[in-house]
Amino acid sequence: MPVPSRDGGPYGIASGPDGALWFTMNQANAIGRIDTDGTVTMHPLPTQAAAPWGSPPAPTSRLVVGIAAGQIGRITPDGTIDEFALPDRAGRPHAITTSGSGDLWFTEWAGSRVGSVTTDGTIEVHDLPTPRSEPHGITLGPDGAPWAALENGILARINTAGRRRGWGRAGRPTERPRAVTGG
Repeated sequence: MPVPSRDGGPYGIASGPDGALWFTMNQANAIGRIDTDGTVTMHPLPTQAAAPWGSPPAPTSRLVVGIAAGQIGRITPDGTIDEFALPDRAGRPHAITTSGSGDLWFTEWAGSRVGSVTTDGTIEVHDLPTPRSEPHGITLGPDGAPWAALENGILARINTAGRRRGWGRAGRPTERPRAVTGG
């Protein structure tokens, strides 16, 4: 199905709690919503050149996106957008996932960090011990602990106290994990 801005770069897509599909428009600086009948609604972001990146499944009533402008954004099914500035605006948040409580975990690709943000906007970040590890994907494991796929070839588990444990290379040394998923 075509979207209003073909050069907008639709990127992440997820089912929403309202029965619609939600997607990010990276170059159009917007979040899109498409009903199963094909009706598309665009929601421009308040921050110019934010470059929204990911859109995880939303088990709660709020949809979330990672925004490359150094902030995390959240959008409700009615289109209300909240933005939370990260402590390091150059960290380039990349992947994001939700917990059962509605809190979010995210990666900061350029900052070699993972972080969390509560539903009220409280942000906590955890530096990874390896510089330039470039965390990409993030998910929660069966015990609720976040796991991140690092581009330096390591999978990392973050415990709730914020300490990282890494598990070697994912296959051959030239392989670089880009995403992880839980289930």
